[in-house]
Formats: sequence, structure tokens, C-alpha cells
Amino acid sequence: MDNLHNPRVFKINRLSAHSNHKYEGLNIEWKKCLNGIWDFSYCNTPNWAKIQVPGHMELQGYGEPQYVNTMYPWDGRENLEPGEVPKEFNPFGIYKRNIDIPKDWKNRPVYISFQGVESSLELYCNGEFVGYSEDSFTPSEFELTKYLKNENNEITVKVYKWCSGSWLEDQDFWRLSGIFRDVYLYSIPDVHVKDMFITSELVNNFKKATLKNILKIQSYKEAIVDIEMELIDKAEVIFKVEEKNIKIEKELKLELNKKVENPKLWSAEKPNLYVVKVLIKDTKTGDIIEECWQKFGFRKFEISDKIMKINGERIVFKGVNRHEFNCYKGRAVTEEDMIWDIKFLKANNFNAVRTSHYPNQTRWYELCDEYGLYVIDEVNLETHGTWQILGQPCPEKVIPNNNPEWLENIIDRAKSMFERDKNYPSVVIWSCGNESFGGENLFKMSEFLRSLDNTRVIHYEGIFWDRRYDKTSDMESRMYAKVYEIEKYLQETPEKPFVLCEYSHAMGNSNGGLHKYTELERKYPMYQGGFIWDYIDQSLMKKDSFGKEYLAFGGDFGDRPTDYNFCVNGIVYGDRKPSPKVQEIKQLFSDYKINVEEKSFTIINESLFTNCSEYDTKIKLFKNGIKIYEESLECNVKPLSEKSFKLNLPKVKEHGEYTIEVSLNLKEDRFYALKGHEICFGQKIYKIEKKVKEKLEGKPTFINGGFNLGIKTKKMELIFSKAYGGLISLKFGGKEFVDGVVMPNFWRASTDNDRGNKMPFRYAQWKLASMYAKMVDVKALERENSVEIRAKYELPTNPSSVCEIIYEGFVNGKLKISMEYNGVKGLPEMPLFGMSYKVPKEFSEIKWYGMGPEENYIDRVHGAKLGIFETDVNKNMSEYVIPQECGNRIGTRWAEITNKMGVGIKVSSEETFEFSALPYTVNEIESAYHHYELPKSHCTALNINKIQMGVGGDDSWGAPTHDEYLIPSDKKYLFSYIIESNM
Repeated sequence: MDNLHNPRVFKINRLSAHSNHKYEGLNIEWKKCLNGIWDFSYCNTPNWAKIQVPGHMELQGYGEPQYVNTMYPWDGRENLEPGEVPKEFNPFGIYKRNIDIPKDWKNRPVYISFQGVESSLELYCNGEFVGYSEDSFTPSEFELTKYLKNENNEITVKVYKWCSGSWLEDQDFWRLSGIFRDVYLYSIPDVHVKDMFITSELVNNFKKATLKNILKIQSYKEAIVDIEMELIDKAEVIFKVEEKNIKIEKELKLELNKKVENPKLWSAEKPNLYVVKVLIKDTKTGDIIEECWQKFGFRKFEISDKIMKINGERIVFKGVNRHEFNCYKGRAVTEEDMIWDIKFLKANNFNAVRTSHYPNQTRWYELCDEYGLYVIDEVNLETHGTWQILGQPCPEKVIPNNNPEWLENIIDRAKSMFERDKNYPSVVIWSCGNESFGGENLFKMSEFLRSLDNTRVIHYEGIFWDRRYDKTSDMESRMYAKVYEIEKYLQETPEKPFVLCEYSHAMGNSNGGLHKYTELERKYPMYQGGFIWDYIDQSLMKKDSFGKEYLAFGGDFGDRPTDYNFCVNGIVYGDRKPSPKVQEIKQLFSDYKINVEEKSFTIINESLFTNCSEYDTKIKLFKNGIKIYEESLECNVKPLSEKSFKLNLPKVKEHGEYTIEVSLNLKEDRFYALKGHEICFGQKIYKIEKKVKEKLEGKPTFINGGFNLGIKTKKMELIFSKAYGGLISLKFGGKEFVDGVVMPNFWRASTDNDRGNKMPFRYAQWKLASMYAKMVDVKALERENSVEIRAKYELPTNPSSVCEIIYEGFVNGKLKISMEYNGVKGLPEMPLFGMSYKVPKEFSEIKWYGMGPEENYIDRVHGAKLGIFETDVNKNMSEYVIPQECGNRIGTRWAEITNKMGVGIKVSSEETFEFSALPYTVNEIESAYHHYELPKSHCTALNINKIQMGVGGDDSWGAPTHDEYLIPSDKKYLFSYIIESNM
């Protein structure tokens, strides 16, 4: 127990870290998996149960998960100094299982490897103490040989929830514990490559390379061997290097070098991999004692001329921060999870991942190597709660700072990461951790990493907060910097390249304004992109009181203290369904930009190593949203160049709206997507005008009742209530389409960003105006071909304001609705300007001609395209964990809301408008904290708006929507649209 409280004790008898290469030999299986069911006792309970390994205790019924962001999980429960561990309650689990050692391993050393254990472990074998280890996210390995019996050996592992190392693991994530990664036994041949470190030096414009492999070879008996290294490309041996008659007693360090002509280079675009194989042969017999191998990529990553470059070309990171997460298993992610993630990221134009904020499973790096993603590999270090309280720096108790008590601990964490991951070409940057302020210890860590590896550069964001040791980071890294702050840095003779290690906070309905960041890529060479926060919602599957599963967040498990829903910031929902935000990111992150004109198009190829001829270029022509022509071309556009091409489209003369769409698509199936998958697109929209005024004869019937005003035609019937101050009935073909009183609307269900920047407080008057507008006057006018009802509303704002709604019915059954507002100074901006209808629930199908297919907003529309799309109201309700504004479409020409038989209404306008159709009203959505709290849907909520403010997304705790995407209340607004039967 004393070890738990001592930052200087973080390992006892733990083996030194080493590379993760593969090996075999002597026809023996050298690895035995111990995953599966273990015996388990929680906090020394006398009744033993069963538990799954890998897995977390808390997700298998032992304790509760707790989510906190910056504060430590014991904050408010115990007063602890850094390094101290909770004394009142520090739960632990005891894992136990019996093992038999394979007969082939007789008289050989036996080791056990724990790939990940939170937060610390004590290991016992047959009742004897073997060792102790901290650092939840790198392997802990021990030798068992001297503790073993011939058979029926008992392994016991005591895992504590918190140890002194927990002060270094204050990441923004669920606090979970247990053996959550693989566990296995392993042994080795008589002579074994314990470690290899493979690097390459590229010269002569990357046409020549020197491959260097530093081997650490161990032998538990004296041996004389031949050692051979091969470089293999798809089963073809490129070269062999051999050292003969090498005498090994216990351990030998050996370096093998070989020059390579015209190596295929590794990059995220072209992830060319070789296999480096090392053979150890018995010198006398020539028998192979061991064969080991490592996949390897030739690449050069450097900072040159103040710019980060891969193989000589400036890199722009189109990245995301990725927690390892599964909504059922927590951080015990599976192979299937990782493959899904890789496919998703590649299909949506990401090229980089930051392992926030700890080293990931080794399989993740292998996949990044194989399929092409740049990786920032991050040390398992975050001490956020020691130096920043409620967002304000207060570094009096910050660790590790300059405190010698913590130095060896953090250096060990860096070494464990480095030794395991050093051979993965996808790892281009080492990160010293996250949000741990600054100080000498972190600088020493950076220097330690530099001393081990000159093939990568060092990252640490914390120098922004503490400039005492500015050289800790080779780049200027910031979080959530505004565009103007980035430009200020880049315009003031900067010394380091700039990267956003976190930006565009993807919490709920977010990622608005992302284009402002990606536009910097072409403006400033030293701006080198960034990593969206973050990849996947950290939401855990739970059951509500009725037994139905839902995705839960902080506080839903009774966890206190907690930071509630701040764990759900992903572009992917917790159950690995993509959110609508991905549509925008995919287009903006593409390496290709397509500008389309009426007679030509230009492809700007911003990739570093890929010719556009590798894709199909598809050209489509649409009239009023309907495709009338399509062809495919092969466009030869070299990397880092642009080229224009003539369009040979059929001539069109008929009036209408035409859209020329040019897209790049996969020529063949790839690992991450099928042939035809779209990479990016460009559109040009133009019109051939020919106004045809519909001739109307006669006018509707007008009914001027004592309580109601009515308009009737053969197709349409309208009732406006003088008593209730609004439209109360609208029928087409005898079917009612209005439930309740239709009123002007200025409010949306608050998003996470809205709540974070206190929009509801600032704009609350507009919610009152939407709920409590008072009709102060109504007039009816009979015109030559129409009947008009004009209703004037006073809005409960300060200063007071008014708006008018005009209903104009025509003999052809069309209803024109107009909304007017003249502007008042002194009021806050409006969330939106429009009208909301409760339509009977049977009208649940949506079809529209506008921007889509996914939801879009005025500050998040670059990934949307103009077209005709279909969905239904339930699918249109985005699955953001807390219900909020969603489902909007801008640039709408017309929208149909129908029943499943296709009968319903059509909304159209001479100007484009915004709309959404959802199964819940604005107030129902805003009143729910979880989806299960939403009532049973009783209507289709149809929202027809002139405009809605943007969703924002620079951050989710204060950043407002950008000014140009707001709706000033001192301006005049006029909005008109037509509602008619769609039949």
C-alpha cells in the first residue's frame, strides 16, 4: 500500500520496455493469450465471482464509472496533496486464474505481459510477490520463471483504482479501472532479439536511403550465431546483410546497415511498407533459432525552413483527437472498433490522428502504418486539475513542474511509449503529454526523447501557458485559438510552425465556421493544420427505467463530482454512427478543391504525392435537381498543381435552374470504401430565367365570422381565429395540416454551444417572443384574385417590437404566407426568423430541393450540395446525446411533407429558405436532457425560416457564433413562401 502514495515508486521488478516486433522459431508457439474469464473479488469480498479480461471493473458491475474533465475524481470528497491517494475509499479488484506452462517452454524463461491496466497493479505468482507497476497505457511485463511450479500455477493481480500515478492521468475521460487490454504469457528461443530500432536516412532527393537497424540480442546460454537481415517488398528480397560467428553471452548490441536505391516512400497518401526480417542462425548447424520481423516505411519527417515536411513536402494535418472508446466496453476497444475507425477516417479525408492523451493499443499503430495516417503519439501525462481551476491558471501546486519527485516517473512514461512505438512510420511526432503546464521536468522529457530519436519532432502545447522552457516543443501548438489569434502569431515573424492540437470543438451540433481554419492552410505556409476535438462521443450504453438502452454521459451513473455531458464531443456518436457534422469536415479536409464554371472546371490538387488520374472525375448536369446528363473523365493533375478542363455538356435552353456538379470518386474498391465513393465535389448553379405569370380568374371565398376569418377554395380551406390570435386550421383536399395556433417563431432548441456561450441568457427575450406574442390587430382585404388576412403581433421584448404575418389565399388553392419585421435597436440578435407548425403525425415523410443530404447551417454548409433529397422526421432527428436544435436545411427551393402514400403539402418560395421537420417541437426538444425524456411523438414539427443563426464551434464554453452568421434585430426582414397541396 505504501507504493500507492509514493510518486518515486512506479515500478518494481518490471522489465525494461522494448520494441513490439514479431518473432517465431523452432516451431514453437511463443505466446499464450490469457484473455477470457478470470476469477474476481471486488474490494476483498469473500464471494468470488467472474470477470472478463480485457475489460473494466465498473462496466461489469463492480463500482460505477465516473466522468470528470479537469477536476480530479476525489475533488470535494477528500483534501489531498499531489501524490496522495484517497484514504476513505480506494476500490481495488483482485484477479486470479490458474495457468499451465506449455511443455515446449520447459527450462526456458517465462514472462507475463499486461498491455494496459488502470491504474496500478501488484502481481503475485503462487502467492509470492512478483512486482508492481503504474502507467495505465503502456505494457507492464514481468519474469515469472523463478516463481513457477511444474503445473497449476496461480496468477493473482491486485488492481487499484487510484495510485500516486493517478495524479498524472487527469485526462478528460471516464475514470475506469481494471485490466482493459490484452494479457499474455510469452517465452523466447535460446537466442532472442529483445529489441530492434529501425531508422532510415534519405538523401539525393529521396532516391537513396541507408537502412539502420540497432539490435539488442539476449541469450540465456552462451551461443555463437550468424545474424542476417533482409529487406522484403511483397515477398521479394531487396537485400541481405549478414554478420557471422557472433558470440553472445547474455546480451549484445549490434548495428546493421545497408544502402537502398530508390526506396518506395511511406506517407499517409502512399503507405508503402517493407518488411525488415532478422534471422538468427546456429553457426554450426545453420538451423534458424529465431526469425523476427517488423514492417517498416522509408520516410523523412523534419522541420525545414520553419515548416514541418514529410519527404520534402509541407504537411498539413487534417486530423482528429481520438480517445480509445467503445460504448459497451469503455477503453477496452476491439480489433473491429479500430478497423471501423480507420475506414471511417480514410473515407472522410482525415490524414492524421493524435492519440489523446495516452499511447494506444499497438494494433492501432499497425493499422495507421498499413492504411496511412500520421500519428502524434502522446505520453500518458495530464495534470490539468493541479494548475487550472474553473478555466483559470493557478499553478501553485502544478505537477510535474520542476519537482524532482516526479521526474523519473514521467521520463519512464516517455521511455515506455518510445521503446514500444519507435518502429512505426506512422508516428511522426512525439508528444510530451497534455495540459500539464510547463517546467523543467517536461523540458527534460523532450530532451530525453530527442536524445533517443532524431527522426521525429517533439510536441507540447503547454508552452503556450508557460514560456520558461519554450524549447520543450519544436512547434507552436495551441488549443481552440481563434482565427485572428492564429493570424497574429503567423504575421509576427514566428520561429516555429503552428499547429492546432485541438480545435473546432465537436460537442453536439457544432463545427460551424470550420472553413475559416482550413482557409488558413493556403494563406500561411507555417500554418500546418490541426486536430478536431474529438473523434467519438464518450457515451456509455445504459438502460433507462423501462429497460431500453440509451447512450449515457457523466452523472447518469450517480457519479459525483462529474462534468456531465462534456464527455460527448465526437464527430461520431458513441455507437459508431457518423453524425451529420462529418459532411462538412469531409469536404473541407479533402486534398482536392474543384471550382466549377458554366463552361469549364478547375481541379486544385493539394495532395503531396497523388495524381488526380488515380480517381474518376464524374461530371453531372441537373435541371431543377433532376439529373439530365452524366459522364466520366480521367483528369491528369499532378500533386501540388492545378489544371482547368473544358466542359462538353449538352446545350440547354429551357428555363430552369441548372447545376453542374464535378466530383472525384474512387476508381476501384479500396480498404475503406467501395468503387464510386466520392472524395470531394464542386458545384456551379445557374438559371435560365423565363417568368411565367399564372393567370388567375376569380378569387377565393371569404368568410368574415364573429370569431374567425376564413378563406375557401376547391383545394384549400383556412381558418384564422380572432380569439386565439392565429391560424388554427389549414386544409388541403379535406386533410387538416395544422394542430394548435400558428405563431411567429424566433427561437431554436439550444445547442451545447449555445448553452456554453450563454446564448439562452442573452437572447431569452426571443424565446418569450415566440411563446407569448400577442395579436394586437387583424385585418382582412379582398383583392382581385386573392383574399388577404393581415395579423399584427406585439412581441414581449424590451424595447418592444412588432411583426406582421400575412395570409394570402388564391383561387388556385395556393396560400402565400409572409412575415414582416421592421427592426428595433437595442435588442439582442435573433436565433432565427420564421414560423413553426404542428402538422399531424401521419405526415412524416420529407422530400426537398435544397442543400443536403445531411443537416446544414449558414456556417456549416461547405459539405452540403444542392439536390433533391428524401428522409423522414425520425431520421432527421440527429442523435446528439442531449436533444438540441438539429435537422435544418438551408438553400431550400421547395419541400414536401407527406404521409407514406405521398399525400401532403408543398412549401416553396421565390427566395431560398431554411426548414426542418422533426418529431418534436422546439420546446419539447429543449426541455429534454436525454432522448428518453422526450415525449411520445404526437406531431410533425415543421419549421419554416428565412434564416437561422449559425451553430458555431470554435469551442463549447464561451465562443459565440461568428458575427457574420448572426441575425441582427435592428434590421428589416421580409419573408414569403407558398404552401399548397403537393398533388
